[in-house]
Amino acid sequence: MTRRSWRPRLRLPRPRLPRSKAGRRRLASTAIALLLLLLWWLNSDAPRALWPRPAILHAIRLVESSGRDDAPDGDGGLAIGPFQIHEVYWRDAIAFDPSLGGDYQRCRQRRYAERVVDAYMRRHATHAWSVGDAEVIARVHNGGPHGANKAATLGYWQRVRARLP
Repeated sequence: MTRRSWRPRLRLPRPRLPRSKAGRRRLASTAIALLLLLLWWLNSDAPRALWPRPAILHAIRLVESSGRDDAPDGDGGLAIGPFQIHEVYWRDAIAFDPSLGGDYQRCRQRRYAERVVDAYMRRHATHAWSVGDAEVIARVHNGGPHGANKAATLGYWQRVRARLP
């Protein structure tokens, strides 16, 4: 006679799968969304490639104005210059670095616009700006102070990434 050790039997309830087509589609799309979220989360801690600031600025300028210094106004006239800077972006930058001076219309000049982007990044993407994390810089430029956390800026980042060396 063999002695069996006692083990509690773990009985989990069987999941009830939806019976309708719509329910199965909803379940499938939820599973895919969770899988994509998991993949994104797993890759988020991966080491990022870093670039020098001039290369990042050049790539952003290519996306914003095709590299033109005399770029037409964008966003229905709300964004100007080679970096397509909005007035609220400019105001935020000069509030952080009053030495910029000037007026909003100076954002049409590339050198001044680069200084505005520099001040904005020193304020809202300090670490990324210091190490050259192009993804964070591009997404903050496009989506504002919290742009690096917005899914809506991922496409913009892909366009900038394609123009980086």
